[in-house]
Amino acid sequence: MSDEKTTKELTAAEAAKRVKRTVVEYEDSKGKDGKPVKVAKSKQVVVATEEVLSFKDYGAHVVVVTKDGQKLSSAD
Repeated sequence: MSDEKTTKELTAAEAAKRVKRTVVEYEDSKGKDGKPVKVAKSKQVVVATEEVLSFKDYGAHVVVVTKDGQKLSSAD
């Protein structure tokens, strides 16, 4: 009998799709006094495949290290 893997190996593209990073964008708005102010809004953005330097699938979550040194997890 041969031991065949029933689980599929994870690719860098699939790992990148599972992990998201928080990006803060500043939008123009008006304050209580009517003066223009910048308001911070955060959103989740999928990591691009080109950014992935390394990744590891831990089963419950995936950890991706980007080329700029950020370590991101799908568990966050």
